[in-house]
Amino acid sequence: MKYFDYAASCPLDREAAEVYVKAASSYYGNSSSLHDAGDQANELLEYSRAQFARFFGASKDGVFFTGSGSEGNFLAIQTLLSGKVKRGKHIITGMAEHSSVLNTMEKLQKAGWDITMLPFAPEGRIDVGAFRNAVRHDTVLASIQHANPEIGTLQPIEEISRICRENDILFHSDCVQSFGKVDLTAVARSVDSLTISGHKFYGPKGVGAVYLNPALRWDPYVPGTTHEGGFRPGTVNVPGIAAMAVAAEKAVSGLEMYGEHYHELRGEFLKSLEPVKAKCTVYEADLPSTIGMRVAGLEGQLVMNEANQRGFAISTGSACQVSLQAPSKTMIALGVEVKAAKEFIRITLGRETEMEDVRQLGEVLVKIVEENLQGTFE
Repeated sequence: MKYFDYAASCPLDREAAEVYVKAASSYYGNSSSLHDAGDQANELLEYSRAQFARFFGASKDGVFFTGSGSEGNFLAIQTLLSGKVKRGKHIITGMAEHSSVLNTMEKLQKAGWDITMLPFAPEGRIDVGAFRNAVRHDTVLASIQHANPEIGTLQPIEEISRICRENDILFHSDCVQSFGKVDLTAVARSVDSLTISGHKFYGPKGVGAVYLNPALRWDPYVPGTTHEGGFRPGTVNVPGIAAMAVAAEKAVSGLEMYGEHYHELRGEFLKSLEPVKAKCTVYEADLPSTIGMRVAGLEGQLVMNEANQRGFAISTGSACQVSLQAPSKTMIALGVEVKAAKEFIRITLGRETEMEDVRQLGEVLVKIVEENLQGTFE
């Protein structure tokens, strides 16, 4: 199977796996225990915390470890709301946010909060002017995802941040898809919290991190929580965190090299689609590893299933069954009508992806298009 779904999950880096086993075998004490074994685990934990602080260009006092990016988004939003700096119950977010953010917003809305959801401008980004116009006197929080997971556009975080600071609005950004692909130090300086997830950059599943501005005052979401400074309850996953730090170091140090690799692969893939170019809409991306596209007349679920049968794993933002297929959130945010939005497929590239892999995938997609749309080419 040729794998093209790295935005969903990456294989565990070999060095990170070795660190995980070593830490689980030798640093098995509870990092909160007061004996020597606990101290050893805590030293490894705090070393890893300092590593992520360096990756963010921020204070280690603001780094908290979680069980996932989804958990991180939920806790970060709830934590910021506990420390809001003015009165109000209005929040601004995007239509194409990750489900963990949208589900949190739905929960908050049921609890009486007023939520404004912004669409994308045609280029796949939230319009800064539209954001400014959405701000009200009672707006206390904004949550805008840094990198869109379906088409790979980056949002204007620094510009939105200036508006937030002018209006005493706390600002969260889901950076799960961008960490390890772009430098986040400017983003970390611009937001009050951000979230990452280990398995998106070759770390282990079940572990993530949140950066929370240490200047903020906040209350634990779960009362009485002592782990992670009150941010998250439960015994800390020290082996997973240590392994995630190793994977993060490799990802951050290789940003330029991997970026060039993805750019070359993307160009070759798009060239391979030339025979069916007239039927394809490929969206521009800031992250070259993310290729979001539609094939006119073919549901994404059909294309994904046929590619899978031929040995290629691609994805679609849709449900698992064609009869229940939901349109891509990103396409809806772009104003694409529902039928066309269901045509969306996503191809994401990884370190292991080779030039011949993308050529073969292109050839397979051309065959799928030609076989299913016979007679529609002029």
